[in-house]
Amino acid sequence: MNQQLIDMLRDRVQRNCHISDARHGKEYGLCTYLMKMREYFRWERGLGFDVSLSMDEVGDWLTEREQLWSELQDQEFAPLQIDGRDYDPFDVTAINGVLLPQGLAYSGGIGNSGRPHFFLGELEQVERCDGQVRVVSGRDLARDLAAPAAMNRESFIFVRRESLRRLLWEKLEGWRWRRPDNALGRAFACYDFDARLEAALEQMADAELELVLLHERGEHRAGKLLGPQWNEMLLDLLATPAELMARAVRDHLADCLQTLPFLARLERPPSIHFYVGNLTGMRKELFPALLSAYGQWQGGGDRSRLQALAETGVGHWQRVAGSMLQLHTIHESGAAALIKDRLAEWRL
Repeated sequence: MNQQLIDMLRDRVQRNCHISDARHGKEYGLCTYLMKMREYFRWERGLGFDVSLSMDEVGDWLTEREQLWSELQDQEFAPLQIDGRDYDPFDVTAINGVLLPQGLAYSGGIGNSGRPHFFLGELEQVERCDGQVRVVSGRDLARDLAAPAAMNRESFIFVRRESLRRLLWEKLEGWRWRRPDNALGRAFACYDFDARLEAALEQMADAELELVLLHERGEHRAGKLLGPQWNEMLLDLLATPAELMARAVRDHLADCLQTLPFLARLERPPSIHFYVGNLTGMRKELFPALLSAYGQWQGGGDRSRLQALAETGVGHWQRVAGSMLQLHTIHESGAAALIKDRLAEWRL
């Protein structure tokens, strides 16, 4: 594919990204929204992480971007035209069948709270194993505001190196405001961010890329265990505390299947700190035993409890997920309140 065709494809994917952002971009809290928009500006302008941003330039760009969103928010997602054929933007199998041999990776799918995500990136690596296609991309050519570092879609697992680096940067920036003594800070302390920012980001991204891939492999396995009715349930739970609980349960199941056994086997302190530092509030609420095991490891380096938790957790989170599905089968959208009320009962 020549550069002109790549540019045309990139523009079409980016337009779909803008439409998604127009519909969902302002669902973030104000501080998170402004931080993400600032880093979105940095990405669009191709600026390094060590470049200070002009507040006036960012402010003007933000005004223009919000005006663009107001013009696009009622538009439909456009098909992607490749080699004279139109493709549904969510048909990742067909689209990647054409693009992967040409050194490009693409994804279009639905994320948290029903938010669509699209990206086009430069292909770094593709591996086919156990019915999965594991795709690692490098530079993002088109992206939305959220730009998740990893996604599962159909039989594909996508891991985006540039998005992971930017995620690490955003977390580092947020941590630096107050520099709390927490798991995330301990992970950052394992790298020389003060003297070698870009190199440290690259080094950390390389180390945690495997962890991200392991979680997505766990997600794929969890999806097979939970079946298609799980996503049907999520649609009925959208924008409720029960949705957060359901996503946390699936994440814990995925990690007990893949990530925790890996962390328990290998002596890699930065990755253990990073994993715990990235647990959401709901995940911590549901899995206090994991925080206890982390504290035990931190105090004496004993990883055996992490392995034991992984083994216990597989059965526990499958049972919890099964209870959620049963409640949804009986009560449909009315299950949201019932699921929320059982949070304390379902903790591990």
